[in-house]
Amino acid sequence: MRTLRDINELRAMLREYRRQGQRIALVPTMGNLHAGHLALVATARQHADVVVSSLFVNPMQFGPGEDLDAYPRTFEADQAQLTEAGCHVLFAPTVSALYPNGLTAQTRVHVPEVGEGLCGGSRPGHFDGVSTVVSMLFHLVQPDVACFGEKDYQQLAVIRKLVADLHMPIEILGVPIVRAEDGLALSSRNGYLSAEERTQAPALYRTLCALREALGQGEPIEQVLQRGKAALYDAGFTPDYLELRDPELGPVTPSTHQAVLLAAAKLGPARLIDNISVQLPKAAQG
Repeated sequence: MRTLRDINELRAMLREYRRQGQRIALVPTMGNLHAGHLALVATARQHADVVVSSLFVNPMQFGPGEDLDAYPRTFEADQAQLTEAGCHVLFAPTVSALYPNGLTAQTRVHVPEVGEGLCGGSRPGHFDGVSTVVSMLFHLVQPDVACFGEKDYQQLAVIRKLVADLHMPIEILGVPIVRAEDGLALSSRNGYLSAEERTQAPALYRTLCALREALGQGEPIEQVLQRGKAALYDAGFTPDYLELRDPELGPVTPSTHQAVLLAAAKLGPARLIDNISVQLPKAAQG
């Protein structure tokens, strides 16, 4: 695996791959890799000849008081994992390389509607940071396909709308959530949890599963969501949101039968997110 920090070197290498007719996949990451990231690389390898992974802790998507400085940086371990996973190119630019004029003067990309509410509501500007840096990576790498995890469901929806609206010739693949044996969705931020909090954390997924069953049996949506929030408080969480949306993140209507249940909740210093799909009967829409 080649590790590159220079934009011109990256372009030169990828130009040669394209000249050879190679199909290129991109896996954007912020590092501190786990099995969920490696699943993205595995999926990318199935759909392309060359896998490029980016590693960049993007300051634009962190708000004031968020964990930019504390975000774990494990570069050498990440390199080793990517090499073992069969990644071909690691692009690890500096902040000054991508934002040479600073964040204030940087052109930004805004994706309306789908990026609003949920995480976009509690983290203002977050998805502008995501869409800007992803647009930049798409421009630099020019991949045929890019892989994103379904754990960050709203982020995946934002990227899909970005690509569609700007007519980018990139196939976006959503990769299923990778979970620990106890059901906790793998996340780089799980490392913030204490040993006690780590034993509490799977209650988020268990709660979502219980709510899915209730919704599938036709219980009223608002009643189920209120019960779910109470259950999260009882389990030691501070819920940020717990919402049921249609697969495109629009509101659930009487004609919605396939939906997604999304949650974000604080547990100690960690903000955990998760989601599961829900099959709704007609009786649930009253």
